[in-house]
Amino acid sequence: MITFAPLRTDAQALARYGALFAACFPGATKFTPAYLQWLYADNPDGPAVGYDAWDGDTLAAHYVCVPARVRLEGVEARMLLSLNTATHPSYQGQGLFTKLAQQTFDAGRDAGYDGVYGVANANSTPGFIRKLGFQLVRPLEARVGLGPVGQPAPARDPAPSFQRLWSAASLAWRCANPDNPVHAQRQRRRWRFDAAALGPARAYAELELDLPADVGGAAQPVSAAAGSRSPLRLYLGLLPDSQRSFPFYPSIPQRLRPSPLNLIYRSLSGRVAALDPARIHFTFLDFDAY
Repeated sequence: MITFAPLRTDAQALARYGALFAACFPGATKFTPAYLQWLYADNPDGPAVGYDAWDGDTLAAHYVCVPARVRLEGVEARMLLSLNTATHPSYQGQGLFTKLAQQTFDAGRDAGYDGVYGVANANSTPGFIRKLGFQLVRPLEARVGLGPVGQPAPARDPAPSFQRLWSAASLAWRCANPDNPVHAQRQRRRWRFDAAALGPARAYAELELDLPADVGGAAQPVSAAAGSRSPLRLYLGLLPDSQRSFPFYPSIPQRLRPSPLNLIYRSLSGRVAALDPARIHFTFLDFDAY
């Protein structure tokens, strides 16, 4: 008989989750205890929210969202990023993911989270939309090139419909990913971030951040001297239509992409029922690709 229980983050539970991921994704190497501790328990925006399915002492399935602060239609909101999901091969086809997701979203709503967002590939997107009521907001841009991306926001440009909010502490946490650290370079209020991605091309993002000149200690995001490791950049994300400009970033042809990636969204509070696809600011930092 299948039973359901909330996520745990003790060492024994993290080891069980790692074993499940190894059974489901034999080629994946990132699901170490250190990585899961970092992702599930150390996030300064809050501990992960999720549920497990158990068949006696056997972990049959697992689903997790991690908290994030965002600006949602101009108002700060607490959101969940839909992230890790795994169903043991012996229990697939029983609808466990849908049951775990609904229990997770109910728990998130009860805890005061405003909504859930995520990035889904072509195979998983239909299930999120049809079974779980997500909005398909927009496919992510996927481009490789050189130099900066985008252009300054026009005067009186409306606030983004969605934009993640980063503090010094949350940036320090994000950059400390034990599987793939993120490096950054600061130029006044402009921050440039990069991480290992596809061969010489490093995942790349730019953000305007108004952080203290000396935030100190563990809250220091990164050293300004870290810099970019390669001039070739992979851009995965979205910019508001008014700022979309990629003069030196040709789009990666669809046939060369492993799978198109789609931004998806579901409201939990009902305050913002749907996002405006033309006003999204989204970077690789905002999800788990790199």
